[in-house]
Amino acid sequence: MEAKTPEASKTVLTDVVLPGETNALNNLFGGELLARMDRAASIAAGRHSRQITVTASVNHVAFSKVVPLGSVVTVEAKVSRAFKTSMEVCIDVWIEDRVSGEKTKVNNAIYTFVAVDESGKPVEVPELIPETDLEKERYSAALRRKQLSLLLAGKITPNEATELKALFD
Repeated sequence: MEAKTPEASKTVLTDVVLPGETNALNNLFGGELLARMDRAASIAAGRHSRQITVTASVNHVAFSKVVPLGSVVTVEAKVSRAFKTSMEVCIDVWIEDRVSGEKTKVNNAIYTFVAVDESGKPVEVPELIPETDLEKERYSAALRRKQLSLLLAGKITPNEATELKALFD
Protein backbone atom coordinates (compact mmCIF):
# COMPACT_ATOMS: atom_id res chain seq x y z
CA MET A 1 0.00 0.00 0.00
CA GLU A 2 1.57 3.26 -1.12
CA ALA A 3 1.74 6.19 1.33
CA LYS A 4 -0.14 9.36 0.41
CA THR A 5 0.02 13.05 1.25
CA PRO A 6 -2.83 15.06 2.77
CA GLU A 7 -3.12 16.97 -0.51
CA ALA A 8 -4.15 13.72 -2.26
CA SER A 9 -7.27 13.59 -0.09
CA LYS A 10 -8.17 17.28 -0.34
CA THR A 11 -11.87 17.79 -0.88
CA VAL A 12 -13.51 21.16 -1.47
CA LEU A 13 -17.28 21.59 -1.48
CA THR A 14 -18.75 25.01 -2.28
CA ASP A 15 -22.43 25.89 -1.99
CA VAL A 16 -24.77 28.77 -1.20
CA VAL A 17 -26.92 29.07 1.93
CA LEU A 18 -30.60 28.90 0.95
CA PRO A 19 -33.65 30.07 2.97
CA GLY A 20 -34.76 26.54 3.92
CA GLU A 21 -31.37 25.92 5.57
CA THR A 22 -31.53 28.82 8.01
CA ASN A 23 -32.84 29.45 11.51
CA ALA A 24 -35.08 32.31 12.71
CA LEU A 25 -32.08 34.69 12.57
CA ASN A 26 -31.45 33.80 8.90
CA ASN A 27 -28.19 32.00 9.71
CA LEU A 28 -27.28 28.50 8.54
CA PHE A 29 -28.46 25.77 10.93
CA GLY A 30 -25.52 24.12 12.69
CA GLY A 31 -26.83 20.70 11.66
CA GLU A 32 -26.80 21.73 7.99
CA LEU A 33 -23.17 22.73 8.30
CA LEU A 34 -22.33 19.50 10.14
CA ALA A 35 -23.85 17.50 7.28
CA ARG A 36 -21.77 19.40 4.71
CA MET A 37 -18.63 18.83 6.77
CA ASP A 38 -19.41 15.12 7.16
CA ARG A 39 -19.82 14.72 3.39
CA ALA A 40 -16.55 16.52 2.61
CA ALA A 41 -14.67 14.57 5.29
CA SER A 42 -16.11 11.28 4.04
CA ILE A 43 -14.94 12.01 0.51
CA ALA A 44 -11.46 12.96 1.80
CA ALA A 45 -11.22 9.73 3.83
CA GLY A 46 -12.40 7.73 0.83
CA ARG A 47 -9.82 9.38 -1.42
CA HIS A 48 -7.07 8.47 1.03
CA SER A 49 -8.16 4.88 1.66
CA ARG A 50 -9.91 4.07 -1.63
CA GLN A 51 -12.41 2.20 0.53
CA ILE A 52 -15.90 2.73 1.91
CA THR A 53 -15.57 4.97 4.95
CA VAL A 54 -17.84 5.48 7.93
CA THR A 55 -17.88 8.29 10.47
CA ALA A 56 -16.50 6.96 13.76
CA SER A 57 -16.59 10.20 15.72
CA VAL A 58 -16.89 13.94 15.56
CA ASN A 59 -13.98 14.87 17.79
CA HIS A 60 -14.19 18.63 17.69
CA VAL A 61 -16.40 21.32 16.17
CA ALA A 62 -16.00 25.05 16.64
CA PHE A 63 -18.68 27.41 15.36
CA SER A 64 -16.67 30.65 15.40
CA LYS A 65 -18.91 32.89 13.31
CA VAL A 66 -22.44 32.76 11.94
CA VAL A 67 -23.06 31.85 8.30
CA PRO A 68 -25.75 34.23 6.97
CA LEU A 69 -28.42 33.48 4.38
CA GLY A 70 -27.00 33.83 0.86
CA SER A 71 -23.40 33.19 1.92
CA VAL A 72 -21.10 31.26 -0.36
CA VAL A 73 -19.74 28.51 1.91
CA THR A 74 -16.62 26.46 1.18
CA VAL A 75 -15.85 23.33 3.18
CA GLU A 76 -12.29 22.03 2.81
CA ALA A 77 -11.32 18.62 4.22
CA LYS A 78 -8.01 16.73 4.27
CA VAL A 79 -6.83 13.60 6.04
CA SER A 80 -4.48 14.76 8.81
CA ARG A 81 -3.31 11.34 10.03
CA ALA A 82 -3.85 7.72 9.13
CA PHE A 83 -3.71 5.00 11.76
CA LYS A 84 -4.22 1.27 11.12
CA THR A 85 -7.83 1.39 9.89
CA SER A 86 -8.89 4.89 10.94
CA MET A 87 -8.18 8.36 9.62
CA GLU A 88 -8.44 11.73 11.27
CA VAL A 89 -9.81 14.40 8.93
CA CYS A 90 -9.41 18.14 9.56
CA ILE A 91 -12.08 20.40 8.15
CA ASP A 92 -11.99 24.17 7.62
CA VAL A 93 -15.07 26.19 6.66
CA TRP A 94 -14.95 29.57 4.93
CA ILE A 95 -17.52 32.09 3.76
CA GLU A 96 -16.84 34.37 0.83
CA ASP A 97 -18.00 37.93 0.46
CA ARG A 98 -19.83 37.98 -2.88
CA VAL A 99 -18.69 41.53 -3.69
CA SER A 100 -15.05 41.65 -2.54
CA GLY A 101 -14.26 37.94 -2.78
CA GLU A 102 -12.68 38.13 0.70
CA LYS A 103 -12.77 34.80 2.55
CA THR A 104 -13.38 34.48 6.29
CA LYS A 105 -12.83 31.30 8.28
CA VAL A 106 -16.01 30.56 10.24
CA ASN A 107 -15.61 27.01 11.49
CA ASN A 108 -13.23 24.13 11.93
CA ALA A 109 -13.73 20.53 12.91
CA ILE A 110 -11.98 17.21 13.34
CA TYR A 111 -13.71 13.96 12.41
CA THR A 112 -12.53 10.35 12.57
CA PHE A 113 -13.42 7.84 9.86
CA VAL A 114 -12.84 4.11 9.59
CA ALA A 115 -12.26 2.35 6.28
CA VAL A 116 -14.39 -0.77 5.85
CA ASP A 117 -14.91 -3.51 3.29
CA GLU A 118 -18.27 -4.42 1.71
CA SER A 119 -19.27 -6.37 4.84
CA GLY A 120 -18.42 -3.48 7.17
CA LYS A 121 -15.21 -5.03 8.52
CA PRO A 122 -12.39 -2.50 9.13
CA VAL A 123 -9.53 -2.60 6.61
CA GLU A 124 -6.05 -1.12 6.70
CA VAL A 125 -5.40 2.30 5.18
CA PRO A 126 -2.25 3.77 3.58
CA GLU A 127 0.25 5.72 5.64
CA LEU A 128 0.04 9.51 5.49
CA ILE A 129 3.10 11.67 4.86
CA PRO A 130 2.54 15.32 5.85
CA GLU A 131 4.40 17.95 3.81
CA THR A 132 3.55 21.48 4.94
CA ASP A 133 4.12 22.92 8.41
CA LEU A 134 0.37 22.91 9.10
CA GLU A 135 0.06 19.30 7.91
CA LYS A 136 2.97 18.28 10.16
CA GLU A 137 1.42 20.09 13.13
CA ARG A 138 -1.96 18.43 12.58
CA TYR A 139 -0.30 15.03 12.06
CA SER A 140 1.59 15.28 15.34
CA ALA A 141 -1.41 16.49 17.32
CA ALA A 142 -3.63 13.70 15.94
CA LEU A 143 -1.89 11.03 18.02
CA ARG A 144 -2.40 13.07 21.20
CA ARG A 145 -6.08 13.52 20.34
CA LYS A 146 -6.47 9.79 19.65
CA GLN A 147 -4.79 8.82 22.91
CA LEU A 148 -6.93 11.28 24.88
CA SER A 149 -10.08 9.88 23.30
CA LEU A 150 -9.02 6.29 24.08
CA LEU A 151 -8.09 7.26 27.62
CA LEU A 152 -11.44 8.97 28.25
CA ALA A 153 -13.26 5.94 26.82
CA GLY A 154 -11.33 3.64 29.17
CA LYS A 155 -9.71 1.77 26.28
CA ILE A 156 -6.15 2.56 27.41
CA THR A 157 -4.57 3.32 30.78
CA PRO A 158 -2.84 6.60 31.61
CA ASN A 159 0.52 4.81 31.35
CA GLU A 160 -0.30 3.79 27.77
CA ALA A 161 -1.01 7.39 26.76
CA THR A 162 2.64 8.05 25.93
CA GLU A 163 2.07 11.21 23.89
CA LEU A 164 -0.03 12.73 26.66
CA LYS A 165 2.51 11.83 29.34
CA ALA A 166 5.21 13.55 27.29
CA LEU A 167 3.27 16.82 27.60
CA PHE A 168 3.68 16.73 31.38
CA ASP A 169 7.24 15.37 31.70
